[in-house]
Amino acid sequence: MKFRILAIAALALAFTACSKVTHENYQKVKAGMTFDEVKGILGSPDKCSDAMGMKSCVWGDEKRHITVGFLGDKVALTAAENIR
Repeated sequence: MKFRILAIAALALAFTACSKVTHENYQKVKAGMTFDEVKGILGSPDKCSDAMGMKSCVWGDEKRHITVGFLGDKVALTAAENIR
């Protein structure tokens, strides 16, 4: 049982450690980049929504995330919360 708990904790730490939601990666995202270019930096988004020709995608969770707004297929807006 202890081994199982340690294995789960190790996996959780590994996923957290390799997160691409970092300040350094946020700084790499620039206006005019395509969705695929941003995806190359941040990986696949955790969620996206479309409204009135604008797509908004979020990488991360409620406490720590990067949000990128795309107009067409190009970055128009960026925002971040609690990234390091």
